[in-house]
Amino acid sequence: MTHAPRTLLINPTIVSRRSARFPLAVLHLAAALERTGSSQIIDGNVDRDFVDDTLRAMEQNAFDAVGVSVMGGPQLVSGIAVSKAIRERFPAVPIVWGGYFPTLNADAALAAPYVDYLVRGQGVETLPELVDALGSKADSKLASIGGLSWKNNGAIVHNPNRRFTLGDTHLEVPYDKLGDPRRYLARTYLGRRTVAHQAAIGCRFRCTFCGVAAMFGGTTILPAAERLERDLSYFKHELGADSVQYFDNNFFDREKDMIPLLEVMARFEMPWWCFARSDALLNLSERSWQLVRKSRLRMAYIGAESPNGQMLKEIRKGTRPDQTMEVVELCRRHGVIPELSFMVAPPENTEEETEHTFEFIRALKRVNPQTEIVIYIYTPLPENSRHEKDRAKRPATPLFDLNGEPVVFPTTVEEWAQPRWVDYTCHADAPWLDDKLRQRIHDFVTVLRCRYPTVQDLRSPSWAKRSLSAMAGWRYHYGKYDRPWELELANRLVRLRMPQVSGL
Repeated sequence: MTHAPRTLLINPTIVSRRSARFPLAVLHLAAALERTGSSQIIDGNVDRDFVDDTLRAMEQNAFDAVGVSVMGGPQLVSGIAVSKAIRERFPAVPIVWGGYFPTLNADAALAAPYVDYLVRGQGVETLPELVDALGSKADSKLASIGGLSWKNNGAIVHNPNRRFTLGDTHLEVPYDKLGDPRRYLARTYLGRRTVAHQAAIGCRFRCTFCGVAAMFGGTTILPAAERLERDLSYFKHELGADSVQYFDNNFFDREKDMIPLLEVMARFEMPWWCFARSDALLNLSERSWQLVRKSRLRMAYIGAESPNGQMLKEIRKGTRPDQTMEVVELCRRHGVIPELSFMVAPPENTEEETEHTFEFIRALKRVNPQTEIVIYIYTPLPENSRHEKDRAKRPATPLFDLNGEPVVFPTTVEEWAQPRWVDYTCHADAPWLDDKLRQRIHDFVTVLRCRYPTVQDLRSPSWAKRSLSAMAGWRYHYGKYDRPWELELANRLVRLRMPQVSGL
């Protein structure tokens, strides 16, 4: 009788329990694994004892493999912790890493003694094939599994990449494996019971700084309208969700492909949030905007990145500063709040470009005061983390620290887990940033977010937000950002929400 492989899937802790949303990566992996075996999910975002519970689950059940989904930054720390614990207690059980971090840092991840196999990119086909090979002890199959990296007699082997696919559209995501799926619904700006969903996979653009471009290599796979309708029906009628946060890397792609999806969403009329591009929104026809309004789009997160057109060309963003200015006005007319992200402190002309960005943000606020602003530090991907096609076409510009020395990126998982490299991964700091400019950025963000508190903040009382806005008014009006001690003091009591930290 053939053995049905059993896999334990782990989503290590990355956010607070309050901010936990569906662990979509491991849910889709579980759906794929159920075709030939079975799986169990442990989500560290809701299970604060997930390391102990992982060991307990492995004591109670025999697993052919353990899959760990790992993003860079804080999740890397918890991913290391659970992997080390498994290796110590169950040394014979294969540990497989997948997700953004191992895809972008394959050699570093696979060099760790607690990582046996690594899935690069999408895992819905690669992981089941690997688990099947492990369960049947057929090591000869390993070399033919696309997207797999593994160790062969101590040497690291990277199999060829696998083409991306939306997978079997008839597969149903097993939300019941999370216990009560309703505990993942959250009260947000969109509604009282917001659900997280990802309809499309990937992004067809190749921004040089973006992990999505490195992960997907310029590929976008859109869902069938029937699949989206099935998902939204389940969310609304079975779970009681009243709004949707779409995690698609770029929700608005080609208009002709989007219309069938917008027609589905217009029928459900569930307020929604998504990632978008300024050029895509500007190119929508009036018919599509009618569908957008009827479907109740409330907020679009748009990567503005910089007011410097030349920089946007160099990072292959594909948009222009004038389009950013146009899109905030367009969103105002259609009742959509634009949430713009900017990357300050680039390695070249660091201070000048940062001040230019501050002035551009003020200009955007004059056009549309409702525009939300999210500010990050510009932290380019290491050369070895970029997609191989992009590395071949355009080598990265060398990076230098404050002392003029070349920036040396980590080569081990433990180094990447150090606080300064976690900050780099999270776009919170960079080796070329001095204390003076670091403080300047902090002060500007403090004044800006007090003057214009985010509508996403549902916890702070309205009177407190109005008071902080009034207090910050004179500083913002005159550009006096330095050392806003009174705002810092007041914010300790009010604790305004920061979208770049907590998200929607």
